[in-house]
Amino acid sequence: MTKSWKDSIYLQREALARQLREPMARLAEQCAPVWGDREQLNAALMRGFADIPYCKFLYCVDMHRHQICDNVAQGALAPGHFGRDRSRRPYFKEAMPPWGFLLSDAYISLIGQRPSLTALQVVSADAGPSGYLGADFDLRDLPVTAELYDEPAYWRQVKGDPAIRGTVFQQCRVESPLDRNVDQAISILEELLTQRGVFQCQIHFSSSQATIWTVDDPFRYRMLDHEALSDPDICLVYPPQPYPLDAAVPQPDIRRILHLMRALRLADPNIYLRTSSINLFNGMISLTFSCDGSHYMSYVEFLMKDTSFWF
Repeated sequence: MTKSWKDSIYLQREALARQLREPMARLAEQCAPVWGDREQLNAALMRGFADIPYCKFLYCVDMHRHQICDNVAQGALAPGHFGRDRSRRPYFKEAMPPWGFLLSDAYISLIGQRPSLTALQVVSADAGPSGYLGADFDLRDLPVTAELYDEPAYWRQVKGDPAIRGTVFQQCRVESPLDRNVDQAISILEELLTQRGVFQCQIHFSSSQATIWTVDDPFRYRMLDHEALSDPDICLVYPPQPYPLDAAVPQPDIRRILHLMRALRLADPNIYLRTSSINLFNGMISLTFSCDGSHYMSYVEFLMKDTSFWF
């Protein structure tokens, strides 16, 4: 089953929570006997700091979310936080689970303005909960244990600027230089995608240009203007390459995809294709129309729809 970005976040948080729960509980037990004594709490947190992996700061707060000790960092105290009211911080707006340990959602830190998260452990005495042990983490310090998610292949539609959608029938397509030479441009792009190592292409019909990425230099994009898209000699710049064996899009379907994009550009004067893209490796197509609506779908689903579906 393909993992989404939310699945990857869940797995990452689950792995971190497993590492933190027991050492946080042990340190909370060590804080309970000296609760309310600033100096002794500082000392207890200093002794236990090394047991909390990846931690940036440790501190304790009372039941009113007011800090009752200093911030403890690796081998040092960070002054200026004693008495701080943390009640409005994002981690205290989440519900504490019944087992007394919470790993917060990520948030942007106040001081560093960096993505961070906080672990909270309830500190209890005989009379009941006394407060919380807090541990702050900078996301840069945390290991990545979950696999990078795959972009989903199901159809997604994204609405754009409502001002554009509201006036779509008051405008009409103006023929661009690419429109006047679209058949030759489509043939050149087909050659680049199937024979010349281009694996991603974004076609800007309205501005008469294309942005391409090649397998030999995937971290840099190149822009082909109208002149380049009108000149078959541009193919000589890109050496012949075998079509990737692990491409998700079959080579014969490239022509069908490009010709359907051409049809969507020219079929209607009001609703027309402005930009489109194709990626050979994830098999995804994107379409942005004059109404500023964008669609993302697999190439298979794209080829199943003709122009009558869109208009």
